[in-house]
Amino acid sequence: MVRSSLHDILSTGVAEGASDFHIREDANVVLRIDGSLVEVDFATTREFLENAAGEIMDANDMEDFRKNGDADFAFEEEGVGRFRANLHKQRGKMGLALRYVKGKIPNIEELNLPTVLRKIAEYTNGIVFVTGTTGCGKSTTLAGMVDHMNTKLSKHIITIEDPIEYAFQDGSCIIEQREVGLDAVTFDSALVHALRQDPDVIIIGEMRNTETFETALAASETGHLVLTTLHTKNAAQSINRILDMYPNEERDSVRSSLSAALRAIICQRLVPRAAGKGVIPVTEIMINTPVVRKLVEENRMTKLSSAIEGGEEDGMMSFNKCLLKLVNDGVITEETALAFSDNPQALKMNLKGIFLSDGGIIN
Repeated sequence: MVRSSLHDILSTGVAEGASDFHIREDANVVLRIDGSLVEVDFATTREFLENAAGEIMDANDMEDFRKNGDADFAFEEEGVGRFRANLHKQRGKMGLALRYVKGKIPNIEELNLPTVLRKIAEYTNGIVFVTGTTGCGKSTTLAGMVDHMNTKLSKHIITIEDPIEYAFQDGSCIIEQREVGLDAVTFDSALVHALRQDPDVIIIGEMRNTETFETALAASETGHLVLTTLHTKNAAQSINRILDMYPNEERDSVRSSLSAALRAIICQRLVPRAAGKGVIPVTEIMINTPVVRKLVEENRMTKLSSAIEGGEEDGMMSFNKCLLKLVNDGVITEETALAFSDNPQALKMNLKGIFLSDGGIIN
């Protein structure tokens, strides 16, 4: 661990509840607190940033920055905690973006996530996608699922990350964490070698290309559970994102393989709480039931939202149903729910107690 020139900024920010830090040359530090940007009365110079970067980065990361103008890495600040970092250039100046990674591994209940995630974490094979935009808590949700496995199951878990965000300790599971660039050359090579290391569960930080997907697919078909993330906003878009990696003539075959290997897609967003402090996840959960599998096989992605709406007994949940519950529980406001809904007109009706299906009013 290091005690860097950033120590006072980081310790003060964490104490105030900051999730992200934006530290730019010749500009005031800006913190993200409860989703809003807050400017701090402290400006950083190039000399300050160069000195700080030298304290928190290793030689390889610094070489990446000098060559490419970007470097992703992680570091631990003594007495404060772990941070995920990106050093970059903008308008010829240096910029440092930091994400605070909470030291305690959160469990599913503490994260306010649906309890069905515990069941999903206990699957023995197949692929599970956790999706959402940057900063929506995908890695934290994965960490909560790993925590559940590490408490309730006896598994060998291998994570492949860039960089490692949560440091796990063995509980009832053996957990090995490989950081790309430090422990492995690439995601793809780490994943190929992981298959020879007797894993039960493989966690891939991000599904980046066809090579990673095909190796993950092969792993899921040979009795492994694979959990990974995608930067997509809903279940249908997640499937389409995978298919878009391939030329048109290969997509039918890929879709057939995916429909068989898929176990669940968990999509999430963070929305502000009604009390004005903090955020809470809103989730869409799609379970690969026979109905969903048939829709995927037949390329009827536009029907997936209806299947999710009607799949509550199978553990599925739509964004609107999740938003509705949070409004009814007083956790978020109606205005917030409508702002974050993909279908605010339907949600308005739901808030009035009206629920429609293809056949009309059903409740």
